Amino acid sequence: MSWLNRVRNALPFIAKRETPDNLWHKCGSCGQLIFAREWEENLNVCPKCGRHDRIGARTRFRQVFDEGYTLLPNPKVAEDPLKFRDSKRYADRLKQARADTQEPDALLNARGTIDGERAVVGVQDFGFMGGSMGLGVGAAFVAGAQAAIADKCPYIIFTAAGGARMQEGILSLMQMPKTTVAIAELREAGLPYIVVLTDPTTGGVTASYAMLGDVQIAEPNALIGFAGQRVIESTIREKLPEGFQRAEYLLDHGMLDMVVVRKDMKATLARLIAYLAPVPA
Repeated sequence: MSWLNRVRNALPFIAKRETPDNLWHKCGSCGQLIFAREWEENLNVCPKCGRHDRIGARTRFRQVFDEGYTLLPNPKVAEDPLKFRDSKRYADRLKQARADTQEPDALLNARGTIDGERAVVGVQDFGFMGGSMGLGVGAAFVAGAQAAIADKCPYIIFTAAGGARMQEGILSLMQMPKTTVAIAELREAGLPYIVVLTDPTTGGVTASYAMLGDVQIAEPNALIGFAGQRVIESTIREKLPEGFQRAEYLLDHGMLDMVVVRKDMKATLARLIAYLAPVPA
């Protein structure tokens, strides 16, 4: 027996310490390893490169609202109106998305206050089937706008979507005019409609309610566009400029009003509400 084995056998057994799997977060941009707690305390933003990670609706609500906000119930819609099936049944995809996110669909609404200013806020979750816009998202958007009208306060939407939900076909595309009418009702009531575009916002969502805000805000480096860059380049047969479809490029070309880092988002929204919202009678 070697001296190493003799020493090892003589020492008391020390159990291997288990390291939690969620102790670290690896930045998807710079690759930096960050303590998960530090990453969360920094509002899910990389402290080294400033990458704004995608977050779910409930996390967004906690970051934006004061304490005591209330979730609004999601309207009931037809689950699988076309009985669609590709490599999997649409009903199975919905079931899996709900199990993964613990949410009923890709858009949730809540009412509360932002630094004391009342607002109804809707948040799209890219984790739910790419934040795709279907009957559920359209109905939730309309419900959020109607809640804002009832409360006589602004409606703020955080967008994150790959576009229309292909499993619902033309019914998904009909959500574009439906949500546009809801925005017209907000305007008729004299209430602000504020859009915050997050990474990514594309397709039919960009072609409808994502670009109709009274104020257009984006998070840094958010991908915003309708068609993908490769599709555009193959159509026009030209190379697109550096940073095309990113928030800063769109700000420079007049499609956005401001790009706001996440730590300043709450204060910025509160200031806008104070400027734009009607004074309660």
